[in-house]
Parts: sequence; structure tokens; C-alpha cells
Amino acid sequence: MNHIRTISATPCEHDHSGKSVSEQVNAARKICEQQDERFTPLRAHIYELIVRADGPIKAYDLLEQLRPDRGSPKPPTVYRALDFFARLGLVHRVEALNAYIACDHTHPGHVAEFFICERCDEVKETHAHSHENCAPNGFVISSSVIEHYGLCETCALTA
Repeated sequence: MNHIRTISATPCEHDHSGKSVSEQVNAARKICEQQDERFTPLRAHIYELIVRADGPIKAYDLLEQLRPDRGSPKPPTVYRALDFFARLGLVHRVEALNAYIACDHTHPGHVAEFFICERCDEVKETHAHSHENCAPNGFVISSSVIEHYGLCETCALTA
């Protein structure tokens, strides 16, 4: 499997590049508390693994990493945690890779926009604006993920 990393390619009004793993986990804990949700020790551990991955990670890779510390958790345990984090905006699912990536961009109207290199699997995340104004009359958008496929700058130079 190729190493995949996340780089924010769009200047943001918030800083997310300099946060340590523990700062990101604590920020996630605060978001859970603000939403009256439980940030259990297992959820905290799974979220920490996602953050430490430094890029998209698959559910079964998380499961393998949990086994030494948590016995033998079952796949639904990980998928429930991933759904929980996605609902709160703490992770995004990268559809093309069937993987999840940590996100601390919890500002209103945030839509994940991914640029996925088809050669090296590098993933860059930028921030698109809400597309609610583009929706057909009466259509209510529940979530949006935009994925672009092509070559990253490095791979394009060697093509």
C-alpha cells in the first residue's frame, strides 16, 4: 500500500497544521461535549489512530491496530465509531479509497474537496463552500464530498 498524506492546499482562516495529536484529540473531545455526545475511551483511541495515520486509513487497518491494545474488537465497533466521527465532522470518508481521514475543519459550510493522485495515492484536502444554493428546488443536501482524480505536482513532472 502506498503512503498517503494530507496537505491543506488552500489557505484557511484557522490553523490545523500545527496541532499535535493530543491537541487534535482534545479538540474532538470538546466537540463531542458541545454536542452532548460521549467521547468514550475506545472512541478516543480510534480517533487518535486516525489522526496518527496522517492521511486516509481504512476501517480494517484501524481494526488491526486496535487488536493489540483492545483484544479483538469486531468490524461494527470501528464502523460505528467512524459513522459517529463523520456525523460530527471529525472525519471525512474518501470514497475513492474507501478510507477515512481526520478533519479538524469544523467551521460552518465546510465541504471536503479531495485531490487524489492516481499514481502515488497522495491526497490533498481543500475546502469547498456549501453547494446548497446549487441544489434543485426542494432538495436538501445532507452531505457533500468532492473528489478529483489526476496527478499531483510531483507525478505530473515525471509523467
